[in-house]
Amino acid sequence: MTTLLIKNIHTLVTMDEARREIRHGALLVRDNVIEQVGTTAELPDTADEIIDLQDKHIVLPGLVNTHHHFFQTLTRVTPAGQNGDLFQWLTAHYSLWHKLTAAGMYYSSQMAAAELILSGCTTASDHHYLFPNDCVLDEQIRAVAEIGLRFHSSRGSMSVGESQGGLPPDFLVENETDILKDSQRLIEQYHDNSRYSMLRIVLAPCSPFSVSQDLMKESAAMARSYPGVRLHTHLAETKGDVEYSLSKFNLIPGDYAESVGWLGDDVWHAHCVKLSDRAIVQFGQTGTGVAHCPCSNMRLASGIAPIRKMLNAKVPVGLGVDGAASNDATNLLHEARTAFLLARVRDESAAVMTARDALEIATRGGAKVLGRDDIGYLAPGMAADFIAINLDRPGFVGTQQDPVAALIYCQTDYVDYSFINGKKVVDRGKLTTVELAALQEKANDMARELVMK
Repeated sequence: MTTLLIKNIHTLVTMDEARREIRHGALLVRDNVIEQVGTTAELPDTADEIIDLQDKHIVLPGLVNTHHHFFQTLTRVTPAGQNGDLFQWLTAHYSLWHKLTAAGMYYSSQMAAAELILSGCTTASDHHYLFPNDCVLDEQIRAVAEIGLRFHSSRGSMSVGESQGGLPPDFLVENETDILKDSQRLIEQYHDNSRYSMLRIVLAPCSPFSVSQDLMKESAAMARSYPGVRLHTHLAETKGDVEYSLSKFNLIPGDYAESVGWLGDDVWHAHCVKLSDRAIVQFGQTGTGVAHCPCSNMRLASGIAPIRKMLNAKVPVGLGVDGAASNDATNLLHEARTAFLLARVRDESAAVMTARDALEIATRGGAKVLGRDDIGYLAPGMAADFIAINLDRPGFVGTQQDPVAALIYCQTDYVDYSFINGKKVVDRGKLTTVELAALQEKANDMARELVMK
């Protein structure tokens, strides 16, 4: 066993049950688990590795990303999709995404994971729903494992193409029997439901306008036959999304989700911008979660999700950066700040969300959405997933009265340290698990290939 001591923390934001913020704090980690939390004076002064933060850093739980599309890193700011709404944007990208290869999946996934880690994310869920050419989810799983991110890999799918009334072209959809067969394979090969697991599999048919009701029901039945396999999809993202559900199923999105068995504390839906008040109450009563993606919702002019209304109804809410081609950033600290600001704009009230509310959604909220009781806050027995941000930088000048709130009010671009499962993956602002410049070059090569094919 090895021990790690982080001491002389300016402010240790535990996010524990008491929401303690400890001045001159310290953390003692044994292997991959937090053993002690307190002040530097209270904790032992010896360990195998000691990092003295010299009273200059805030330490907080690692942020949790509950919705993403890693592969879209290769198709940012595509000109044809820059000024369209969701359906126009998707249509503009399908022909590019049809060219994706397994190598493209690998490098785009690693690039997205690198960006997430540098912006404070320690756990992420990715929703991958198209499998052209030689693409398999195994490549994404391999890429993320190598970089060290705690990962919930979603086996997404599209099965209803244009000829059947869906949005995606027929050349991008899969046979539903094949989808279910591969879903079972992935669960049985990779899913780890143990405490501190670094990899879990999620079943995630893409959206009401790209899969059948039968696939939704069968995916739910399969997921619930295995311990800890959760369900995820897009829901009520735009006005057009609602209109499709009404015309195709004669159901608004919340009722559609209920009709296919997609309510419950093992389910979370992305966006929910247009979720009805009745559905919000149902979500709260059943523990059904929501991934809030404010930047993407603004970028695609989808609207503003009623997050305070959801929180008041006890809906589990986490943050998602969404696709790197609909954001087009992959920065969870920025996403938390945007969620904070946008909630105030929507309700025209500065009291509707505090900076600490936003941090809670980004940490404990995301952990609950993903069904994790081992991440999201810092306490003995919790996973050693935490980040440190140096306050000695230009953007934090003058924030001495409340440096914790400054993480949200001010522009926080990157972290100085990140530990995931007890392993140092960011050291003084630098990734330790991959060579970033080489990864960027390779990802750019993959992006060029998509455009030129």
